[in-house]
Amino acid sequence: MHRHFLKRALVAGAALSVLAACGTQGEERTSGTRPTKAAVPAPPEKKTVQGLPGMPPVLDPKDVYAADRPNKLSPVVKGFPSRVYVPNTESDTVSVIDPKTYEIIETIPVGRQPQHVVPSWDLKTLWVNNNRGHTLTPIDPKTGKAGKEVEVHDPYNLYFTPNGKYAIVMASLDRELVFRDPHTMDRKKTVPVSCYGVNHADFSLDGRYFIVSCEFSGELLKVDTEKMKVVGQQRLPFEGAMPQDVKVSPDGKRFYIADMMAHGMWVLDGDKFTQPTLLPTGKGCHGLYVGRDSREMYVSNRGEGTVSVFDFTRNKLTKKWDLPDGGSPDMGGVSADGKVLWLSGRYDAEVYAIDTRTGAQLARIPVGSGPHGLAVYPQPGRYSLGHTGIFR
Repeated sequence: MHRHFLKRALVAGAALSVLAACGTQGEERTSGTRPTKAAVPAPPEKKTVQGLPGMPPVLDPKDVYAADRPNKLSPVVKGFPSRVYVPNTESDTVSVIDPKTYEIIETIPVGRQPQHVVPSWDLKTLWVNNNRGHTLTPIDPKTGKAGKEVEVHDPYNLYFTPNGKYAIVMASLDRELVFRDPHTMDRKKTVPVSCYGVNHADFSLDGRYFIVSCEFSGELLKVDTEKMKVVGQQRLPFEGAMPQDVKVSPDGKRFYIADMMAHGMWVLDGDKFTQPTLLPTGKGCHGLYVGRDSREMYVSNRGEGTVSVFDFTRNKLTKKWDLPDGGSPDMGGVSADGKVLWLSGRYDAEVYAIDTRTGAQLARIPVGSGPHGLAVYPQPGRYSLGHTGIFR
């Protein structure tokens, strides 16, 4: 019995020791005997994007178009009159339209075969790409007056690096990407390419690379922006492919490339640069324009006179608008308030104004022959990456 009593005492003592030990550990954790509330988890750190050196910071890592909200104009352009500038490739002119009255208020003579009207990186100049005239015509968007032409060989299209350091001339027939001074247009570096017909491009979220379409050989290029070097090249998996406009998704994860012969958009993982997949939109898929809420993208189908609407969040086409009496909707842009989509009618010598809410045609305006890359200006954004208006 004595041994039994001793055993119980030892067990009880051990239990007290354990309890005491637990109490000590608890006191060390809480720095006191009173219980404390559970710690509030720290808010997740906001993701930052390490952009191209010298590039303005990315406003929203989930939306490259965050600066393009309705009427969010830069102080640089706030005094500029709202106009639509239409390059007429076969008339060698630029038609200037007042978007309020839908009337041509001026016709500006320019060089041979103007292809696109391109806003400069600093938003202060519009450059008319006179492809066969081998010149650029500067237009002051504040006064609407053209300046002295600058000699630039084969300027089919024009882009700017996101840090504003270089202009990039898409020399389509020369088979070159030419990096130039963004103001004087002096040649700084020439990058020969092995594909045919470099024409359109867009940049990654961080601006460190851009994707280029090669129209005549059905290929895509991936170019390192800072190194000014082609780092990837692939042929599209479609016989006779003819890629056109290029746009990056708001989250920067995908690139969309319009294809005039495949009649749809190629969806490409730009980072991995793997083989893209085709999303059919309509005959002669050509131009791609993102709406002011970063939710929808308007796709011009030049071969059938329609505009498809792609919803980024739902990842699918949701609408298709027919132009009354058909047409050939090509390149253009969205109005500053986001309510009107402007497109050139390439083969019909006209321009279309389309309501972005209903798809209704608001106006059909006769212009010169062969209207192409028209620019709506000014538009929201801090700086321009080129083409007919890619703003960040």
